[in-house]
Amino acid sequence: MRIVVTGAAGFLGSHLTDHLLGDGHEVIGFDNLITGSLKNIEHLDANPRFGFVEHDVSKFIGVDGPVEAVFHFASPASPIDYLQLPIQTLKVGSLGTHNTLGLAKAKKARYLLASTSEVYGDPLVHPQTESYWGNVNPVGPRGVYDEAKRFAEAMTMAYHRYHGVDTRIVRIFNTYGPRMRPHDGRVVSNFIVQALEGEPLTIYGDGSQSRSFCYVDDLIEGIVRLFHRGGSDPVNVGNPNEFTVRQLADIVLELTGSKSEIVQQELPEDDPKVRQPDISRARAELDWEPKVELKQGLERAVEYFRAVLAE
Repeated sequence: MRIVVTGAAGFLGSHLTDHLLGDGHEVIGFDNLITGSLKNIEHLDANPRFGFVEHDVSKFIGVDGPVEAVFHFASPASPIDYLQLPIQTLKVGSLGTHNTLGLAKAKKARYLLASTSEVYGDPLVHPQTESYWGNVNPVGPRGVYDEAKRFAEAMTMAYHRYHGVDTRIVRIFNTYGPRMRPHDGRVVSNFIVQALEGEPLTIYGDGSQSRSFCYVDDLIEGIVRLFHRGGSDPVNVGNPNEFTVRQLADIVLELTGSKSEIVQQELPEDDPKVRQPDISRARAELDWEPKVELKQGLERAVEYFRAVLAE
């Protein structure tokens, strides 16, 4: 297939692009590089089945020739990014989704939206199932990301119902692995970089809040299966094994051999207390569940960040 991937130079978009190229497809990657990096795709420069366009998909997207699939992954995705880029985050979730859906409709292409577990907000249901509508503060600082993704889901379903576009929605839970930016503000990269640099590990609140961490290779496999086998209803893709932030910090200290202290800071506003996917739908419909255990994946991430920091 000839496939458009937005956010192709980002953490997830670049891994997705690698997977699709590995499956024999042709990929046209779009990215405006405000949070993505050309380093993530420089290994593809000589690949004749990959083309890159530096472009903000919040503006009109034109692609010559046939397109069989559109994967919309463009968006700031870490708290630091979307708090610094609130308008751009809202635009790529609304206008960017509209433009990419318009491209899929015009090309009669299948469409996959990268949504997020953040649509559940600070959940009152645990673990989170796809039928849960969420508990989101639309005017809080995190609302720019949460509501952008909720709107993107609504727009995707509208195009599916009204225009008959063949759509998929993946709700992505906390993911980690190579190509994360060292200082992107996400807890895994924060802890590993702080540990490797001998700095105190920063825990927000008392560290009892929970997250479920999925290694990037597992996530991408789930997304590709959703594209091929799934339907229009949203599907959670993430690791159902839940860890507290304090447990994560202890594992990172163990794997890095760091003597860093753990320090506590005030919990950010609207920070979710729990996050754990119910992946019953992914298991049943996609025959998918994650394979990489947390320690195994963190060892790979530590190796990657050691190399990055050495540079």
